[in-house]
Amino acid sequence: MLTDTHAHLDFPDFADDLDAVLDRAAAAGVTRILSIGTSVESSRRAVALAEKYPQVFAVIGVHPNSAVEAAPDFIDDLRALAQSPRVVGLGETGLDYHRLPSASQHRVALDVIGDESPADIDAALRDGAVKSAQAIVFEQQLDLAAELKLNVVIHERNAWEDTVSILKNSTGRLRAVLHCFGKAPAQADEIRALGHLVSFTGIVTFKNAQAAQETARTVPGDAFMVETDCPFLAPAPFRGKRCEPAHTRTTAEFIAKLRGEPLAALAARTTATADAFFRFPH
Repeated sequence: MLTDTHAHLDFPDFADDLDAVLDRAAAAGVTRILSIGTSVESSRRAVALAEKYPQVFAVIGVHPNSAVEAAPDFIDDLRALAQSPRVVGLGETGLDYHRLPSASQHRVALDVIGDESPADIDAALRDGAVKSAQAIVFEQQLDLAAELKLNVVIHERNAWEDTVSILKNSTGRLRAVLHCFGKAPAQADEIRALGHLVSFTGIVTFKNAQAAQETARTVPGDAFMVETDCPFLAPAPFRGKRCEPAHTRTTAEFIAKLRGEPLAALAARTTATADAFFRFPH
């Protein structure tokens, strides 16, 4: 029995064949799936799916890449959605500096002081505005999670130090899982020291994912979960195709082999970790 702790079943990629997708998951031994919200509307869809399918639960939140567009009262919407007993967490929330405005701004490096063009300066200012918006939306969701006694699913990309700094302010109030974890064991240790978990996607099966593989091999057995992040990040040998919850098994098999243990043992332990973290209703 496996739990896919991070899927996006509300995405249009699954609109035409969701029932078949869920059947394939069950056949692969994936008996529980968390559908993760990325905006208020996405979260509403996740809750609707969780209320329709008994094997699906919802996590509601606003993704950092949606932070700038978040309505001023988005927290009220999330608080209302959280009244559903099918909601078991907040997220995905966090920080993502991968697509800041300056990333698309062509820069010409000159070895002189004052070489920044007006466009460079404008991009830097917009970077700051985006980072600020993401931090505010992140912190608001952490506060809501603490209020509702829900744990949090964290998205972090190119923003490690700021993410850890904000999480430190919530130490003792809630627990978090850093999903799609691809960093080295030292970073996993840093997160575990704060009382949080990590979770692995199909990325761990990629040939160039040595850091993620070393972390998956060495992290304590009760400190991680497995996920797909579908429809993204299909594991080898499905890389490049649509990912789906059934692929949780492929990722779990790969990690079990890394760790030198039976799949059944890893599946039971990661499922127990998910049970304890998300506190699924019975």
